[in-house]
Amino acid sequence: MVDRHGTVQGFGDQLMLTYVGMETDLIFTQGIDLPGFASYPLLETEAGRARLAGYYQALIAVAREAGVGAILESPTWVANRDRAAPLGYGPEQLRALNVQAMDFLAQIRAATGYSPTLISANIGPRDDAYASEAQMSAEEAEAYHAEQIGALSEGPVDVVTAYTLAYEAEAVGIARAARAAGLPVVISFTCETDGRLPVGMTLAQAIASVDAATNSYPAYYMVNCAHPDHLDGAFADKPWMERVKGVVANASRCSHAELDAAEELDAGDAVELGAQLGAIRARFPHITVLGGCCGTDMTHITEIAAHLGNPPR
Repeated sequence: MVDRHGTVQGFGDQLMLTYVGMETDLIFTQGIDLPGFASYPLLETEAGRARLAGYYQALIAVAREAGVGAILESPTWVANRDRAAPLGYGPEQLRALNVQAMDFLAQIRAATGYSPTLISANIGPRDDAYASEAQMSAEEAEAYHAEQIGALSEGPVDVVTAYTLAYEAEAVGIARAARAAGLPVVISFTCETDGRLPVGMTLAQAIASVDAATNSYPAYYMVNCAHPDHLDGAFADKPWMERVKGVVANASRCSHAELDAAEELDAGDAVELGAQLGAIRARFPHITVLGGCCGTDMTHITEIAAHLGNPPR
């Protein structure tokens, strides 16, 4: 379990690896059709579950080799009501799949026997983070995301992690919904190439706004779906930076608009990506969660693990 100070209970400031690049790898490298960018439907077939298990087992293997922890992110990033409806999933079927996802991760963790391995209930924004036409209020976001968080909480959950958030009001609502469910929560914003959120707000402003509205409830913050180069304008040697404990990076330097239009995968340079994330950790030793997002695979995760190190405090 992750405590209110962002540490893994019983493990202190444990270095952790995580991976959320599975969908781009499945689509572009393995030729698997994922309508709506949804991977949770894979839970419905034996072959699909085997594919999912392969990713989680590979992540744990890399973490074991590196002597760091692993965070297993559930395949539920788009398993919310609005994004599931076009795929034909009704509320009850969707709830069951969210619960099944958590039980599936628990089985993977038990089978590997590796510790620390955390189970993260992965949720995403209500709409496309980069093409949302309307923003919810914090109250609307809390009511909306409470449905999925409630379903996920029926399974074995260590932490709720909200990925690829574009504006602070949705993050506030998610944090409040997680608090109502009695679960710790991690908020991960996304940045454009200028280091700002898609709505133009700085990362510092977004974190301050969420903390002010939730009495600093999030265990910590992260940034995902951005290349390390894009974070040069976002990170700073300031007190607020202590709230940022994770970077889950894209392999590509492309903008989100360019990635959306791409017909081929830009896998970037895995060795360079690992070195860049290692440099971020060397500059900010309190950052303990690192991993790969769009365009990454286990080659990137292996390089990230190799460059983590454990710089002195």
